[in-house]
Amino acid sequence: MTEKRKALFFDIDGTLFSEVNRNVPDSAKQAVARAREKGHLVFINSGRTDCQIELIKRMIEVDGYCCGCGTRIVAEGQVLFSATIPHERGLKIKKIILEHGLDGILEGTESCYFRKEPSRIPQVERMKETIAREGNISPYGWEEDCYDFDKFCVLADEKSDMKGFSRALGLDFEIISRGGGFYECVPAGYSKATAMELVLKHYGIALEDTYVFGDSTNDLSMFEYAKNCILMGHHSVELEPYATFYTKNVEDDGVAYAMKKLGLV
Repeated sequence: MTEKRKALFFDIDGTLFSEVNRNVPDSAKQAVARAREKGHLVFINSGRTDCQIELIKRMIEVDGYCCGCGTRIVAEGQVLFSATIPHERGLKIKKIILEHGLDGILEGTESCYFRKEPSRIPQVERMKETIAREGNISPYGWEEDCYDFDKFCVLADEKSDMKGFSRALGLDFEIISRGGGFYECVPAGYSKATAMELVLKHYGIALEDTYVFGDSTNDLSMFEYAKNCILMGHHSVELEPYATFYTKNVEDDGVAYAMKKLGLV
């Protein structure tokens, strides 16, 4: 009897990609390749926008990418879905961020955008350095209005008014707390779960034949949606109620370990 085709969705940072070693473990690459040889589909499902996954694309071959928490979906080179924040709304968002004492990164399909002046929040400067090193930082700053973006992240410190920011942003964005004053802001109606739903419908794969791998709070929607949820060793406790399998850290071959134990390879 032919094995039923499965769909596997992987978060990047802390799941498939080690933020400690800055790589995808060889064991994960081999496990993913074996799963695909067996006919299973493998998708990246990340909060990163399209431009920010080029490094991962060079490290591992998969069938498609769900980018920016569901705001862009690419399957086998075909764009199935793409959504951008309306231009005028984007201009207002930049003002709202600054008016409430926050700073951050505007994440687009083509590039990422920071303020040109140095930030008082050290983590913003560290993010800027990392993204510049990866070649994804735009020469345009927040002062220019010649670009659009899909989602954004903000960082807060003791001078920030996070409650005021949340009220000003309104109900058309979901604000995901990532811890340490770091918040991911995604247009309402889009998530890692909505991305999965579209991919499964496109390929005609049942939810019970779907496996998700994650570690952090922006994985919550896909953990709530899926039936087979693999939780990495280092993880956010918010995911624990939905986990069906606990695995090891990414650096300890957690992806390959789980895939072997679950019979996916």
